[in-house]
Amino acid sequence: MGTRASPKARAAKKNAAQHATIKDVARHADVAVGTVSRVLNGNKTVSPSIRARVEIAISTLNFAPNSIAQGMRSGAKRSVGIILRDITVPALANFVKSAQNVFQEAGYTLVVGASEDRPRREVELLESLSRRLDGLIMTSACEDNVQLTEMRSALKIPIVLMDREAPPHIDSVLIAQRDGMHRAVSHLLDLGHKRIALVTGSTTVLSGRERIGGFIDAHRDRGLTPAPELICSDSFAADYACMAVSSLLLTAERPTAVVAGGVNMLPGILRAVSTEGLRIPQDISIIGCGDSDLAELMNPPITVIRWSYSAVGEASAKLILDRIRSPGAPRRQVRFPTELLIRKSCAPPPA
Repeated sequence: MGTRASPKARAAKKNAAQHATIKDVARHADVAVGTVSRVLNGNKTVSPSIRARVEIAISTLNFAPNSIAQGMRSGAKRSVGIILRDITVPALANFVKSAQNVFQEAGYTLVVGASEDRPRREVELLESLSRRLDGLIMTSACEDNVQLTEMRSALKIPIVLMDREAPPHIDSVLIAQRDGMHRAVSHLLDLGHKRIALVTGSTTVLSGRERIGGFIDAHRDRGLTPAPELICSDSFAADYACMAVSSLLLTAERPTAVVAGGVNMLPGILRAVSTEGLRIPQDISIIGCGDSDLAELMNPPITVIRWSYSAVGEASAKLILDRIRSPGAPRRQVRFPTELLIRKSCAPPPA
């Protein structure tokens, strides 16, 4: 029967593990210090067997690399930023959480900022954050903002755009918004709707253009032309959605269905419909964009165009890390599919 180590001995061992150095790891794994450094930095030139030995040594010694010291030696800050349009949107929280998990595993700290769809705010965030970051994931309120484009081009850090494609030399992660909107509108046309309204963001951003394109394509496939007044495309905000739908519902020929073209627009649409005392789907059919607790728990539950924000966040984080490690690699563009999740908020139009 072995003897149990004294509390003092166990504390000494734990203290030694907490202060293990990179040299201790190298000695334990029987490799050079440079090899340990390459493993810590995710260098793919290290063979799997040696990487496994180093990782076992790191785990055994409870080694925690000093990221600040690493950054001082390499010029890296070990921080990555995300600039989002609106950090209050629940769906985007899944995006941030998944990205953060990837960054944390790679030893990076995540910094998050909100642009509030204001181009000037985006410029301010770029000016303040870019000096402290190794890379940046961002959306933009306007893809043809010359000042923002010039600033991004001048930055010495890699950038990944989320659901944006301009400027074209920057890596991007895209969502098949055109296809998703085509499916949604086709579903409503199949039910017999002729006056379908789309409320979405500006055509100065890719997602707005793609959704309008899918809306028009679905009509054209059936030899139809949507009424221009039924396409409202000024903002992704819920308040704008409420105002736009409220105006449409007061017209002589109000729409019999409304499609949200943004992840934060459904609450505004529902508010407008409720204010007018309309029933879903008896009086009006509704399709949301991006799944949410609100869409699932509404009575009736709302049909939505959905995709995995968690998968998009994970892919965006891995893409920026790849770009940090291989700055000269060719431009990459990753596209995620959408699907139409049919619930009970759509029915044939009222007689």
